[in-house]
Amino acid sequence: MDHIVTVQEAVTAFADFVEPTAAELDAIELEMPVILADVDLLDAHITTLDRIPTELDARRIRRARRRALAARVALLNRPADASLPGGAA
Repeated sequence: MDHIVTVQEAVTAFADFVEPTAAELDAIELEMPVILADVDLLDAHITTLDRIPTELDARRIRRARRRALAARVALLNRPADASLPGGAA
């Protein structure tokens, strides 16, 4: 019986090429309002997982959903000159 074995470097997670570039970090910074709004929406949903949502929970989810949508619209409607250097995102 032949065994199939993978050969891989032991510490690939710490290689230099794994670090994000400056352009990628700029893209993340530009998308941070969307990321935070999505985190708030997920938090609102998570709080209602183990119980029936109350009217207050429903309002919190609706507000979080509206904020997430507004953040996405703002990101898409940003001026063309706000593009990132290096062609990222």
